[in-house]
Amino acid sequence: MELVDRIFRRCIKPELPYYDAMDLIHQHLVPRTYVEIGVSTGRTLALALPGTTCIGIDPSPRLARPPGTGKRVVAQTSDEFFASNDLHTVLGGAPLDLAFIDGMHLFEFALRDFINLERASHPETTVLIHDCLPESEEGASRERTTVLWSGDIWRLIVLLREWRPDLEVSVVDWAPTGLGVVRGIDPRSTVLADHYDEIVEQYLAMPYSALDDGNMDERLNRVPGTWTALSALLPTSPYRSGNVELLKVRRATHEVLPAARRALAYRWAARRGASGSPAVLTGGD
Repeated sequence: MELVDRIFRRCIKPELPYYDAMDLIHQHLVPRTYVEIGVSTGRTLALALPGTTCIGIDPSPRLARPPGTGKRVVAQTSDEFFASNDLHTVLGGAPLDLAFIDGMHLFEFALRDFINLERASHPETTVLIHDCLPESEEGASRERTTVLWSGDIWRLIVLLREWRPDLEVSVVDWAPTGLGVVRGIDPRSTVLADHYDEIVEQYLAMPYSALDDGNMDERLNRVPGTWTALSALLPTSPYRSGNVELLKVRRATHEVLPAARRALAYRWAARRGASGSPAVLTGGD
């Protein structure tokens, strides 16, 4: 199994530590359904285990490979998607168990994503929010001027803790820019939607110094970046039953076999080229 894990990691090429957190979360929760906003190359979407119905939303996805059985990527902005789709219907009537907000790095976009996801959730839904623990004021700005850019998603955490004290909101100090965990979801709540314009105006006016004056841990409810701390914020039981080790093998197989076929094709083509025959390279990432 350790070998399978190593091969899988090599195939999805996880360059940042938060991939480990997302992988552990999927193994711990084994969600029935998973929605990811901001898919990019699909590497975090690939972490979902077989049997999980997945919806990825991204206006310009750049998938490294086909998403696989049970996974659908919609090429729309999240605003467009929620305006034209009923998430319950898209998920086949199943409840939303796990969601990951990792789209636009501007808090009002993430706020709208949270509002729309909460409407389709149930009380045991877990919502994850990426990039909510800024490394510097430059990286936390609304315009990208640094390589490591988290934007002002931190504002979403602050406002959720202030406007929605009924929610359980924490930020796990997982490199490089933190992972927010929101529990206690209430799909009946309309507080955020009803006061959306007021909220945006209020928190756009909040300076970064509100975090940088020694209050960051309290404002964001920061917890250590360890699996022990993270798992304590999650449901204690998985959303569905299943042999996780077997599911990991099936997941790895989906990622490994296409890569192996490409490697064999390149090797065969190289040999044909060395023997004087035309070398035709097939496949690609």
